[in-house]
Amino acid sequence: MTARIECAGNGRSFFTSQQGQSVTGTAWRLGAVGVARWRGVRLATVLARAGLTGAAVDLLPQGLDPDYVTGGVNLGPVRRPLPVAKALEDVLLAYEMNGEPLPPDHGFPVRLVVPGWIGVASIKWLGRIEVSATPLSSPWSTQYYRLWGPTYPPEGELLTRQNTKSAFELAWGATLPGDREHVLTGRSWSGHGGVRRVEVSTDGGHTWRTATPHGPDRGWRRWSLRWRPPAPGTYTLRARATDRTGARQPDVEPYNTQGYLFGAVVGHPVTVV
Repeated sequence: MTARIECAGNGRSFFTSQQGQSVTGTAWRLGAVGVARWRGVRLATVLARAGLTGAAVDLLPQGLDPDYVTGGVNLGPVRRPLPVAKALEDVLLAYEMNGEPLPPDHGFPVRLVVPGWIGVASIKWLGRIEVSATPLSSPWSTQYYRLWGPTYPPEGELLTRQNTKSAFELAWGATLPGDREHVLTGRSWSGHGGVRRVEVSTDGGHTWRTATPHGPDRGWRRWSLRWRPPAPGTYTLRARATDRTGARQPDVEPYNTQGYLFGAVVGHPVTVV
């Protein structure tokens, strides 16, 4: 299986730099994501052999990592509920990554890979899986990885599926020579399936052109666009993707206090000399 794993806070810094909003957590741009080839056993196969019945509602995968202690409170090892419906869909118990045994920092000897969902769902160093006929919870579903903010209910909204994002394969604030044509490249991805179309703007969003897709959509869609800068100066490049459901990246992301799921179009600055 080729699948992407992405931190729920990927893009968090843009709540502040683009929207002027204060959020907590690591100030990621768009680098907290990666795609790999995973090999393992379908979780559905293991659950069937274990005798899973139709009464099951939730699973609680738990890692073997040390207990997480914060503010003097021991929250135990990382664990987060996973609905049985998702577990039976496409979740993998992975023991290989890119043709090699799973590295220790990626969860050796086995980890979950939950395609399309936020990274914390793909529990590393998997040690046990609890099965329950009633809904389960953990601090990673009640205290963390929920959306809180003015447009969300008081109890917050549970995070599950990732949204759509786009990123240029270009250094932040790059300097480009102005006497030639450039091939701008990037990648777009979505937790709601593949990417249908990518558009790029080289004038801060005033006009848009359709990018050329490259290769299969495995984890993300690679794309390119040719651009000859009209004159030296500063430019803001933007890329926006439309996924297979028809949803397009918005110009503004609804605010949440912990800065999760920033999926709005990102302005990428460059200087042409």
